[in-house]
Amino acid sequence: MAVVTMKNLLESGVHFGHQVKRWDPRMKKYIFAERNGIHIIDLQKTIQAIKDAYDAVRKTVAGGKTVLFVGTKKQAQQAVQKEAERCGMFYINNRWLGGMLTNFSTIKKSLLRLKKLEKMEVDGTFENLTKKEISSLAKERIKLQKNLGGIKEMKELPGILFIIDTRKEAIAVAEAKRQGVPIIAVVDTNCNPDGIDYPIPGNDDAIRAITLFTQIIANAVVEADNEVGLKIIETLGDEEDEMGGLMSDASVKEEDMEIDIEKYTTEEAYRAAKADEIVDEDDEEGQTQIHLDVDKVYKDE
Repeated sequence: MAVVTMKNLLESGVHFGHQVKRWDPRMKKYIFAERNGIHIIDLQKTIQAIKDAYDAVRKTVAGGKTVLFVGTKKQAQQAVQKEAERCGMFYINNRWLGGMLTNFSTIKKSLLRLKKLEKMEVDGTFENLTKKEISSLAKERIKLQKNLGGIKEMKELPGILFIIDTRKEAIAVAEAKRQGVPIIAVVDTNCNPDGIDYPIPGNDDAIRAITLFTQIIANAVVEADNEVGLKIIETLGDEEDEMGGLMSDASVKEEDMEIDIEKYTTEEAYRAAKADEIVDEDDEEGQTQIHLDVDKVYKDE
């Protein structure tokens, strides 16, 4: 059984990039086409990138190392926590604290403090304290839990990082590079793929796309742990034939396609895929003025 199919990617809106004016030229090799002011990501390369990342995670976990899921943007928080917990790995989904990798010895002190506060809460220590002291300690515990709860049991640096949106997690990327920790990252058309060990070109704004990527990485961890499970398809096989060479041949006529691309390329589909974007204060115009006719995506001009 395949871990991911072309249809899965299309339905999740993975192929929708940002507006052309917001692109990073270093992403050019991952862009399939530009239609009506929108960049379309080459899903052929996305599938190959997923395969490489999947294999890297399997080897890392099989070697006894851990995976750290990182996604602090609102769209990614829930998926990152859910999938990391499902596969028994660590995660950061609220805020990346500076020095989390480069100054891990200090972070470990905070983790010990969190465990101590949790122990105090259940062993009766709070019963001997005043209400003000209990309130203060409770607030401290909540703050530590919010920022570090996902790595509470992490005793050493992770074997590999999985990151959603390298622009937002620039500090995490820099620290991982400095510590020599391999990086798997979902990179949209406005990101810089350079320096990322396993870049996965795809939409990093839509909840459905983010959930799909995190599920795939979590599946790789589960497979490595159980030595069974799903495998990445080596080729598209029959599915590529059904797609009529959609991604590799831009000149294929619509009537030759057996899969109805219209439902994946309408303005409604684009809006749905990008509806979860959070508007940046310094780029509000680029995010909000999306009134595009993308009916001709994947068609000849």
